[in-house]
Amino acid sequence: MKRYLISVIIGLLAFAAGCQAGPSVTFEKGDDKIDVLIDGKPFTSYLFGGKAYQRGEGLNEDGKVFLSKPVLFPVRSPSGVVVTRGYPLVEVEGERNDHPHHVGSFFTYDKINGNDFWNGKQASPQIKHVKVVEMKGGSGKGKLSTVMHWVGKDGKVVLEEKRSMVFIAGENEYSIDFSIDLVARGEKVVFGDTKEGMFAVRTAGWLREKGGNGKYLSSNGDETAKNVWGKRAKWVRIEGDKDGKVIGIAILHHPSSVNYPTYWHARNYGLFAANPLGQYVFEKKRNPETAKRFNLTLAAGENAHFGFRVIVYEGTRTKGQLESEFKQFAK
Repeated sequence: MKRYLISVIIGLLAFAAGCQAGPSVTFEKGDDKIDVLIDGKPFTSYLFGGKAYQRGEGLNEDGKVFLSKPVLFPVRSPSGVVVTRGYPLVEVEGERNDHPHHVGSFFTYDKINGNDFWNGKQASPQIKHVKVVEMKGGSGKGKLSTVMHWVGKDGKVVLEEKRSMVFIAGENEYSIDFSIDLVARGEKVVFGDTKEGMFAVRTAGWLREKGGNGKYLSSNGDETAKNVWGKRAKWVRIEGDKDGKVIGIAILHHPSSVNYPTYWHARNYGLFAANPLGQYVFEKKRNPETAKRFNLTLAAGENAHFGFRVIVYEGTRTKGQLESEFKQFAK
């Protein structure tokens, strides 16, 4: 009888644990990408970059585009709505075909020791995927860690990037926690102050402010790209309507990051970027009398840390709700 009761209790505990378990996050590795799945449905893909990827039909003659950096593309909401622009990899009717270097979600920067890693118009300079350090799925979350080399136009490694991405399946939202460390390799590295950076998402056409129905809101309470651009804020979100459903993207900046809280390079045409290093450019526009250069400088071997959370959600998010999520993230 005692053994029977013990087995019943164990069974009930196992059942309860199963009921509490979140959606499964799994990874599928290919030759040039890693797909991220939540309960078997695609959330996003980590594209290694550094090669020509097949483009959508009708975009150019050879049907390929070179990616000079790893990106997450496309990014989807929990119900499967794509929140990132398709161009230049996929043709989507009505979307703008500008800035072909704005692909999905990406992390890069211009003006690093004379190298422009942001625009990515050529094979050099580029950010090269080196290896996967960890790829572990699980209930409710999964982790993907990688190493990348930022290779300058002279062929030398300027920076080593150590990145961790934790993919989280929440209620009516998917999140990605980014922990990124840039380590100077070989010599001193200077990041010039520029607006062209740093952690970014290029939104789908319907989600942009100009030509779509998206609307920005910052932790300061500022609305629209015009009022958000160039100011510091802990977080910013853009939210719009797609086929009667409210869907949004929020980017949160972690307090452990360099030059927290970040400035925002938010544009009404769909570029949604957090840029902690472009200080002088933004301050010159907003506060010209007190504008000072940041000029992040790393000696050989020194490290700069950046932390972000991206939330793709369904159903409106108020300022109070995002403040609450930020407090949890910032712990």
